[in-house]
Amino acid sequence: METKRWNVTNMEKDITKNIEEAVSVLLAGDTVAFPTETVYGLGADATSERAVAKIFEAKGRPQDNPLIAHIATKEQLTKLVTDIPDYVDKLIDLFAPGPITFVLPSNGVCADNVTAGLSTIGVRMPSHPVAQQLLRACNIPIAAPSANLSGKPSPTSAEHVWGDLYGRIAGVVDGGATGVGVESTVIDCTQDIPVVLRPGGITREQLEAAVGTVMVDPALVNKDEKPRAPGMKYRHYSPDIDLWLIKGKPADIEKFINDVREEGKKVGFMASEHTSHLVKADKNLSLGFDAKEIASNLYDALRAFKHGDVDVIVCEAFSEEGIGQAIMNRLKKAASQYIEL
Repeated sequence: METKRWNVTNMEKDITKNIEEAVSVLLAGDTVAFPTETVYGLGADATSERAVAKIFEAKGRPQDNPLIAHIATKEQLTKLVTDIPDYVDKLIDLFAPGPITFVLPSNGVCADNVTAGLSTIGVRMPSHPVAQQLLRACNIPIAAPSANLSGKPSPTSAEHVWGDLYGRIAGVVDGGATGVGVESTVIDCTQDIPVVLRPGGITREQLEAAVGTVMVDPALVNKDEKPRAPGMKYRHYSPDIDLWLIKGKPADIEKFINDVREEGKKVGFMASEHTSHLVKADKNLSLGFDAKEIASNLYDALRAFKHGDVDVIVCEAFSEEGIGQAIMNRLKKAASQYIEL
């Protein structure tokens, strides 16, 4: 399959024509990757089972892993679900469009393979201007998981998508690098109290400040519990090389790395800007000064280490406050080992 690439980084010049071409491909039942404020998504008509099946085929994604339907407006949300609690209205007013996904009772408009046969559906309104233009022009819900091969780090640039899915999908809308860097917060809104199923760009603290009590899915703190959120059931975000997540002081991490190097292994090290200067490895990579920068740079960093450069990646463990919960959730899913020194 030939994969087209539409450049819309120059919004005023490029967006109208190229978005129109991408929309025509989606409406014809094919797959198109596009940027959101979190990561690039791989979209298809959410009302067409045949179109949605092409997402699973392109990604190699398990069929029992539900997808999120992307829409442009709140009015479109009312056409996909049977009930919207009052607190969802408040969260939409505060955080949408934005990196938040609402799990609500489905009315069956979206295809069964979007919901994986569940009675609920995850729906979100991305805030990225390219996504907004695309979704408004389509005027249908677009099912879209991350636009990567299943299990690999999520894509935060068109280059990441191109490297994973060229020849597997119809096209990529190149809108430059994404912003938040980790996927949306997923909230179960089918009960009186909202439940965080997947941490993301909107933190639990922000949610509680808006609507009061917010629960957390037990699967986020107990690995023996079965996760209920899209994208949380299987191992994800894995780089090509083993990733070891290490909790400890910089001096202890450096000693650990030196012990590994003495075994003849080359070590890559990912950490905050501060820690990256305190620990020596064969290849050091700074993720940024604060949690926001770390989240934005995380997936690009996971793709930066290649076989031949290093044999193992060591990553500093971070605080789980705020968006740090989403960062550590993704790193724990990606890591082959979690070590506390």
